[in-house]
Formats: sequence, C-alpha cells, structure tokens
Amino acid sequence: MKKTNMLKKNYEFKNVLSKGKYYSGFYIEAFIRKNKLIDKNLLGIAIGTKIAKATKRNHIKRLIRENYKNIENNLRTGYSIVFLWKKKMDIRNANYENIKKDIYIIFDKAGILSEE
Repeated sequence: MKKTNMLKKNYEFKNVLSKGKYYSGFYIEAFIRKNKLIDKNLLGIAIGTKIAKATKRNHIKRLIRENYKNIENNLRTGYSIVFLWKKKMDIRNANYENIKKDIYIIFDKAGILSEE
C-alpha cells in the first residue's frame, strides 16, 4: 500500500492557501495548487478548533484521508491539495459517503481526475 504524502510545515499550508485555486463542495472546500518541483501529490487537511473537539476533528480527518487514498491513483500528479471543513456545516453530517461525493465534485471542478 502506497503512503500518502502529506503537507506538514506551516509555510507549505500558507503557500497553498494563498496561491492555490479555491474549489467548494457542500461540506468541504479545497485549495489546489500546481507544483512544478515535484512529481507527486501532497495532501493537507486543516479543521478549525471551533468546529468540534479533538476526537470529532480527528474523525473527519480520517474520513477525508481514507477517501483521498481511494481516489489517489485516479488523479494527475504534481498538485498540492488542502482540504478544509466548512464552518457552517454541522459536524454530524460528516460521514464517508458525503465526503466522497464532495471530493469527487471538487476534483472534477479542478480537472485533475485522470481520464480512465
């Protein structure tokens, strides 16, 4: 099983959030930026502390990461992606299927789904 490459440093997140293109789904939003230096995708997940307590935030992160892993092989490479949970959306709507639909919508809008 291939390991997902993650954004870890604060400056990496800031770079994608400031210079990346914004895409919105119903529950999550994403900033996607083309990387010229690397030939793989980098994933970052940021969920604000005001949304929920740590266990709920970690649950959402796990759901997003799992959905991303399932679709990762169908994406074009060379992008940095940061997912954010919308503040207005209720945390109880965070389930696997809702996040899966949102991720497909976002990647379709961005045009980074490979044609297979």
